[in-house]
Amino acid sequence: MGRRVSLHQLPVRLAAGVFIANSGLNKLRADEETAGRLHGMASGTYPFLKRLDPATFTRALGVTEVALGTALAVPFVPTSWGALGLAGFSGGLLGLYARTPGMREEGSWRPTHQGTALAKDVWLAGIALSLMLEQAGVRRRARRAARRGQRAEA
Repeated sequence: MGRRVSLHQLPVRLAAGVFIANSGLNKLRADEETAGRLHGMASGTYPFLKRLDPATFTRALGVTEVALGTALAVPFVPTSWGALGLAGFSGGLLGLYARTPGMREEGSWRPTHQGTALAKDVWLAGIALSLMLEQAGVRRRARRAARRGQRAEA
């Protein structure tokens, strides 16, 4: 099997990974008040989360962020796996931005002052999409090369 991560992917993977892992570590140290705020905001947007108590939700979110951040930061995790995890994570954050009242200016996608903290996570979605598109191109080129090799053998 060839390289799983191209050298030029490491800076964005490392930057996003360390940022997300640090956020997760902070959530693992969150007090009850912080856990309550996080859970309240998330369960207001995603009602199925109301079944979890705030401490459990915050701990699970922290563990997930540490795992995703680590997967992005270490080069032996395939880029396609890291990109898929990042796409799901950033999609959830952007869903919070889009669906939580007060995050956007009325009738607009522009963030309010309070919404800027979530709107800025669009960069994570951009990184995920870029990595996914690049991996799709790598696979397409490999298939073309394999077809050329088969034609040469015939």
